[in-house]
Amino acid sequence: MTCAKCGRPVSSDEAGLTRKLINRGATEFYCFDCLGEMFHASREKLEDMILAFREAGCTLFL
Repeated sequence: MTCAKCGRPVSSDEAGLTRKLINRGATEFYCFDCLGEMFHASREKLEDMILAFREAGCTLFL
């Protein structure tokens, strides 16, 4: 799976975050850098979001 914008490989966490922030049924995924651009957030902030979603029990981040 690769980023729809830049073509870099996308991790399962990046795919989950794409689904959480953009559309749960997304079929195109984005890497941290491209998600950060879209949402004006640093990589650290995005990783903090994943941790919070995981701790809240979100099934996108098992």
